[in-house]
Amino acid sequence: MRIGVLTSGGDCPGLNAVIRSVVHRAVGDHGDEVVGFHDGWRGLLEGDHRPLDLDAVAHILAAGGTILGSSRVRPEQLRDGVERAREHLARLRLDAVIPIGGEGTLKAARLLSDAGLPVVGVPKTIDNDIAATDATFGFDTAVGVATEALDRLKTTAESHQRVLIVEVMGRHTGWIALHAGMAAGAHAIVVPERPFDVDELTAVVGKRFEAGKRFAIVVVAEGAKPREGSMPFETGGTDVYGHERFAGVARQLAVELERRLGKEARPVILGHVQRGGTPTAYDRVLATRFGRHAVEAAHRGEFGMMTALRGTEITLVPLAEAVARLKTVPDERYAESECVL
Repeated sequence: MRIGVLTSGGDCPGLNAVIRSVVHRAVGDHGDEVVGFHDGWRGLLEGDHRPLDLDAVAHILAAGGTILGSSRVRPEQLRDGVERAREHLARLRLDAVIPIGGEGTLKAARLLSDAGLPVVGVPKTIDNDIAATDATFGFDTAVGVATEALDRLKTTAESHQRVLIVEVMGRHTGWIALHAGMAAGAHAIVVPERPFDVDELTAVVGKRFEAGKRFAIVVVAEGAKPREGSMPFETGGTDVYGHERFAGVARQLAVELERRLGKEARPVILGHVQRGGTPTAYDRVLATRFGRHAVEAAHRGEFGMMTALRGTEITLVPLAEAVARLKTVPDERYAESECVL
């Protein structure tokens, strides 16, 4: 069997572990051949590829990023390029393609699958927002990075009697903010799933200082928004791929809280540091399991599917189910943290 593999969308810790797992299972156990497409869907559409053997994936298990590179492709380019992709698969005599990515990548995978291409998807995203799987690799690492940053920020915030508003990634979901905020003992957590009340947030922070505390840490997800009309708030429009641009909620919130409280408030934007570096053991193991099961699905001819974690088991779910909706933070999870607004 000949298998193609690619990584698309935002990078995240654990991508190399999947690539390694695919190659080890396919080449080492089945005697297959594997090719990797460079820079995501662009590589498939342009036929830009390289052979992947066991030597090519040696020593990459713990490496961040992706040895294949990644990129984003406009939806119309992919729709217009379906036939080109089919031609490249035929020219390379590929029996299956394993795309590794998040919501956008998996939607593209479904598009190609619906067009008859043999696709088995693997879910990755630090946002943990793929509803069909209990967890995505990359999330655990991102939460760990954010938690360590929050632990470090507490000491400098206390030294200067500041309010620090720490912005984490997550796009339209608050999983990173919730988990990192709970783990670090943040004093308030603001998530996209519910517009925040600026008056309530001001009161929470103000009570800390009234009680003699010297600092406050507020964790805010990048996609969070205030209740309409409650404070001046800029939006960033959309990018060329149709994704919402975030205009810096931490920066805007810091200005508002400083004005209301009379306390120095500083924004801290963690940004892409959450995506980089060595994946945790959990993410390496989950990524490895996903890669192995994707190869087995391809050998069984179970295309149009995505690997998923359900409980402790890896299973397969239809790509249509995988991209049907985002996995947002449910109301019952809010009750588990006393500081979610």
